[in-house]
Amino acid sequence: MPKKKTGARKKAENRREREKQIRASRANIDLAKHPCNASMECDKCQRRQKNRAFCYFCNSVQKLPICAQCGKTKCMMKSSDCVIKHAGVYSTGLAMVGAVCDFCEAWVCHGRKCLSTHACICPLADAECIECERGVWDHGGRIFACSFCHNFLCEDDQFEHQASCQVLEAETFKCVSCNRLGQHSCLRCKACFCDDHVRSKVFKQEKGKEPPCPKCGHETQQTKDLSMSTRSLKFGRQTGGEDADGASGYDAYWKNLSSSKAGDAVDREDEYDEYEAEDDDEDDNDEGGKDSGTETTDVFSNLNLGRTYASGYAHYEEPED
Repeated sequence: MPKKKTGARKKAENRREREKQIRASRANIDLAKHPCNASMECDKCQRRQKNRAFCYFCNSVQKLPICAQCGKTKCMMKSSDCVIKHAGVYSTGLAMVGAVCDFCEAWVCHGRKCLSTHACICPLADAECIECERGVWDHGGRIFACSFCHNFLCEDDQFEHQASCQVLEAETFKCVSCNRLGQHSCLRCKACFCDDHVRSKVFKQEKGKEPPCPKCGHETQQTKDLSMSTRSLKFGRQTGGEDADGASGYDAYWKNLSSSKAGDAVDREDEYDEYEAEDDDEDDNDEGGKDSGTETTDVFSNLNLGRTYASGYAHYEEPED
């Protein structure tokens, strides 16, 4: 029989488990809450933007820079591993900073740990918007991650992208490799996979997680848990392809819409002209019938059939000679 655990051993195991969870939560911090992606208001132009070393709009330096790694605005002499020793109890402003990150364009404090680790683990190292393909240096807004496909999004495209993210690149929910219903969906490849074809020899499934996509390795999700929809080209800017001059998107959509409206108006005018022509033909036929009836009456008007029942005379009313 195994030895019974003592109270001290149980406490030590629980402490190690808590420390492990704390380290994992630090590594998996939300992108919107990371210090290098924090919201900042410029002291000079009063415009809100992402945490930056210099204002994106007026290039001014902030009075209280925020460290991109630890998020502090004040460096204490006793509790930090400062590379630059300062005489006072604490240091703020430009006396606290030690470098500017090339990826997130934010200040990094002069702490040894922040200077040596932030550049390697910066969450905005490859932050390029999946929609407009702009990086951190190309716009002043913050960077977000899509809740479904976990791709980077800028502040301008986040709502539009997430509203149309759960759309498959197919017209059915069937597996891309067979004809069965796809129970697992990859929101990066926009494809469904059945239980057999979701298994991959390249990407291994971790314990307690959904199987990875056999194409890109991104974690799949259950199709029944999503609001997935199939591809539709009836509405929106996808209705019109590229023109001869390369025009596409909303301009081509409105252009095609206006041309289709003009075509419908022309068709309605043609139909109206046809109806008027048919009505004129019917009127001509009616008038022709009246004229022919008048001509027939004129022909038989001079014909004398004698005294008949139609003329109001009967044979017994005829006078005797």
